Amino acid sequence: MTDILNKIKPSSSIIGTIIKVIISIIIIATLAVFFSKSIFYAEPGYIYHVRTVLGNEEVVTDVGYKFFPLGRYNAWKRAMTVQATGSLNPSSRLGSFAANNTGGINAEKDGNNASANLPPLNIMFLDQVDAYAEATVRFSIPSDPDSFLKLAHEYRSPENLLRTALMPAFKETLQANASLMTAEDYYAGSRTEFNSEFENQMNRGIYLVKRIEVETEASKQARASANASLGADQERYGEPSKTIFVVKKLLDKDGLPRRKNQRFLEFGITVVSALVTEMRPNKKFVERMQLKQKASADRAIAREQRVQEEEQKLLAIARGEREVAQRQAKAKVEQIQKTTEAETDKQLAITHANKLKAQATIYKETAAINYDKAKIQAETKRTLAEAEAYQKRVILEADNALAQKLDAEIKIQKIWAQAFAQRKVPTTVFGGSGTSGGAPVGSDNEVKAFMQMLTLDAAKRLNYNRDINTEK
Repeated sequence: MTDILNKIKPSSSIIGTIIKVIISIIIIATLAVFFSKSIFYAEPGYIYHVRTVLGNEEVVTDVGYKFFPLGRYNAWKRAMTVQATGSLNPSSRLGSFAANNTGGINAEKDGNNASANLPPLNIMFLDQVDAYAEATVRFSIPSDPDSFLKLAHEYRSPENLLRTALMPAFKETLQANASLMTAEDYYAGSRTEFNSEFENQMNRGIYLVKRIEVETEASKQARASANASLGADQERYGEPSKTIFVVKKLLDKDGLPRRKNQRFLEFGITVVSALVTEMRPNKKFVERMQLKQKASADRAIAREQRVQEEEQKLLAIARGEREVAQRQAKAKVEQIQKTTEAETDKQLAITHANKLKAQATIYKETAAINYDKAKIQAETKRTLAEAEAYQKRVILEADNALAQKLDAEIKIQKIWAQAFAQRKVPTTVFGGSGTSGGAPVGSDNEVKAFMQMLTLDAAKRLNYNRDINTEK
């Protein structure tokens, strides 16, 4: 018996040890579970909604390890993004999504920065043109405890907030924004207006609108040209008016647009940004726009050609005007040159005439001087002649010009003496002398007698008297 008891004692100590180990493991496991349920790490960019075992709620916004005994928590992103994006298969009429987008919603489970990814949304413009739109809206949730707890109580999880509030608002606003304008207006230059209105309605609410039909006159009406008798006053044809659809915003009593409020704004959620990044209209509209673009390009080309023709016309006119201007300038230069030359000739002629006039004046004055001089000289000569004549007359009257007469007679005698001395007669002359009635033979006596006769004749012609007049 004693031996049996001795054998049992070691076994009891082993069991006790095992029990102690098991109890220790249980305590450690309990503590591990307790601490694992009570400690978590707060990541940046998140807000945590923590509920403790005692029913308390806490809002954690700080980064780091937090201890809440046996609490539960939900992690909410500070900013949530709803994004509609994806690729379309161009083989279908309106397009189908690529294989990597099945149309499902994967909130909070995506590997990118978006909180929720949607396929491109099908929207309808005012002119009944449908299109697929890609857009992105980023929301910011409130960080103050009261607003955040109100949001957490209402939606309980961020996934539920995205599915029931943010994504429906995103879809409704994008579709409502498309009904404000036509697709042609969007692609004609109203894209920025579309984006601005989308962000405005996401922030402040959706416009309450009314779609009405408006009948307007046609801006251009075709004119016939077949009736030649009407000339330019041809009849018009076609519809004189057309009906268009206009979306009119409903106004309140203050004249402001009435809006349908965005419900998420009541919980302090704000819209950080709202962007429309892509718009893909249907195939028929694309073809119509291509035709319109081609027609616009053709008009632009025709306009450019018309402008070119106008430029060519203006160029031709400019060239003609330039040639005319050149001719006019050349003619003007020639005219100026001729005028200058004529003026120069005129001035030279005037100068020459003035010179001749001056010379004539000088000649006239000189002639007058010469005339006066000649007159004086003539007066002097006449006076001298009168004086000389008077002197001669006085002398002649004094001696009856005997000296002159004697001088003349001496000269006459000299001439006859020279003639007699130079006469050519024979040295011996035969003839009777003294015979009456006989012929002269040129004897000295005959010559002497002839010379006396000539002398008497000359004296007779001189008609002077050799006697001296003594009466005076």
